[in-house]
Amino acid sequence: MMEDDLKGIQNIGFLLIPGFALMSYASAAEPLRAANVIAARDLYRVRAFSPDGASSVTCSSGVPVPSLPLPKANDGSPVSTLPHSLFVCAGGDPADWNYPSILGPLRQLARAGVRIGGISGGPYLLAAAGLLSGCRFTIHWEHAPALKEAFPDLEPERTRYIIDGNRITCGGGVAPLDMMHGLISQRMGGGFARRVSDWYLHTHVGASEAPQRASLAERYGVHHPMLLTVIEKMEATFEVPLGRDAMASFAGISPRHLDRLFTEQLGESFGAVYRRLRLEHAKVLLRQSPLSVSEIAFATGFSSSGHFSRAFRQMFGQTPGTARRSYC
Repeated sequence: MMEDDLKGIQNIGFLLIPGFALMSYASAAEPLRAANVIAARDLYRVRAFSPDGASSVTCSSGVPVPSLPLPKANDGSPVSTLPHSLFVCAGGDPADWNYPSILGPLRQLARAGVRIGGISGGPYLLAAAGLLSGCRFTIHWEHAPALKEAFPDLEPERTRYIIDGNRITCGGGVAPLDMMHGLISQRMGGGFARRVSDWYLHTHVGASEAPQRASLAERYGVHHPMLLTVIEKMEATFEVPLGRDAMASFAGISPRHLDRLFTEQLGESFGAVYRRLRLEHAKVLLRQSPLSVSEIAFATGFSSSGHFSRAFRQMFGQTPGTARRSYC
């Protein structure tokens, strides 16, 4: 549809949701500018768009970025004026991403052949527009719980970025540097993309399937393989926690050995660690999801909202309701 040969200019758009992370946006936009400089001609034209037609969008650090109204595919505009690719950039709290007016235009642009992407929390809005069904995708790990609760049929992958046909998703942060290396490689070849990455001292380009977060061993400061297996299973079973005996059987060790591993390696009991992880997950859901306190209680494996509230207050010194109001 849009010009995509080596002689043409690709129009790349960024739909900036107020509160977006400047680092994520810059990590995606700056490699395109560098590609133009290195090639000594315009390969890419970058434009920022606002969800409400405002002349600028302010990022999380308070810096305004000049912007244009989001182009529409059904207003009679020539197809050649539409972006080749459009990336939705969002960050912060999903409760602040309530822009239903952009969902229809995103679907129309996708039908017109525009390649649609999401950066950091942007994939959440792609999901809201129905653009991720049947696609592999990722999202920043902080927003994954809220997305899975809002769209239970979708399952994000824990990777830095994913290119799946006309859908491109990225975890944000500095991962867009890796994503743009991949996209520039597709168009201009690996050698040219390497020169762009070197421009930013980006000497280690992460693979698309590389993890977003540090490994479990690094996050928990342990290296025992059986203990890491159990912790990974804990993080996957918040809604229906496994009992001590079942978890020990899963790891292929005795319950007594399981208890000893947690006490010696983490200084806490199996039950205390499991509960802490579930409550930390609940805290994320309180901040990012529209679920009620009762729904969050059940989503984190508590039998009642009262039981959940008592455990939450014991750990964090405030009730779930008070915590949620403090995030607003």
